[in-house]
Amino acid sequence: MTKKDYYEILGIGRDASEEDIKKSYRKLAMKFHPDRNPDDPKAEEQFKEAKEAYETLSDPKKRATYDQFGHAGFEPGAGGFGGGFSGGFADAFGDIFGDILGGRGRSNVYRGADLQYNLEITLEEAARGTETKLRIPTMDSCETCKGSGAKPGTQPVTCPTCGGHGQVRIQQGFFSIQQACPKCQGSGKIVTNPCGDCGGSGRVKRHKTLSVKIPVGVDEGDRIRLTGEGEAGVNGGPPGDLYVVIHLKSHPIFRREHNDLHCEMPISFGTAALGGEIEVPTLDGNVKLKVSPETQSGKVMRIRGKGIKGVRSSSIGDILCHLVVETPLNLTDRQKELLKEFDSISHENRSRHIPKSESWMDKVKSFFTE
Repeated sequence: MTKKDYYEILGIGRDASEEDIKKSYRKLAMKFHPDRNPDDPKAEEQFKEAKEAYETLSDPKKRATYDQFGHAGFEPGAGGFGGGFSGGFADAFGDIFGDILGGRGRSNVYRGADLQYNLEITLEEAARGTETKLRIPTMDSCETCKGSGAKPGTQPVTCPTCGGHGQVRIQQGFFSIQQACPKCQGSGKIVTNPCGDCGGSGRVKRHKTLSVKIPVGVDEGDRIRLTGEGEAGVNGGPPGDLYVVIHLKSHPIFRREHNDLHCEMPISFGTAALGGEIEVPTLDGNVKLKVSPETQSGKVMRIRGKGIKGVRSSSIGDILCHLVVETPLNLTDRQKELLKEFDSISHENRSRHIPKSESWMDKVKSFFTE
């Protein structure tokens, strides 16, 4: 059977450039790949033809042989390079994954790295929102060489090892393995006259100052994404992103739990026993709170709507005030005398004045009796 002309298979002229050959092959491979055309023998055959044509025409030596002798130059004993699938099984997969899946392993254009900045803010700043400036160390594109890495007035040259492909093929027995060129690290270009400012890398380390808006209600661990403010890309690749991670400073009064604020409020023994009015702090100032008579230590009083409105919340949290009865210190003789009298009177009718203590003692006696 007469084989089709490789140039006709790829739909290109005989003067086509390497880039034209590659573009045409990618288009056909995407169209006829077996994974995209299951159970279609015709598509599979067209994919194989395109693959065979590309493997021949993309290699300068094989292309020269084909242009001179046609298919006969590859027949056994013709002094050519063997059959159409000269690259073997491994090369076929290399082209499938490299060309069809976006050229991974062949492209020298890389996205810049993402950066993370840990920002500490106060509880008040988190509750109300704020704006701050950050000084970020980052790798930025070199202004002198415009990111090329070459000295101004010069350009990177085609790598002599891989011929600009960025990859080389190593024959290991039956298999032909394709890997990144060790000379140019897969870029296809080398810098013979490196830029003096970046040393040929195309990037320099700089500090940049950014203004960041902290939204109302951010909480511990929340992340703010600044698109394109990460490190510069390589060889014209897009920049990465900057993630600002929020950390809340310890507050002297409040402990945040989601949108609620917790605080401990010490009250005197007299206020707890007789009731009264106390002032409780909030982020907007003090508010007055009524304490009922005979309030026990540990009671939680809720002040609604005085907490924080979270970033993803439609309502405002509360303040939960944990009352702690404070034992008086540095008592005077008169105070001690009055407390002894009070304690004596209280014990005359324990079940009425100190019911919890009385109940606890009954449980202790019951435990030891049993």
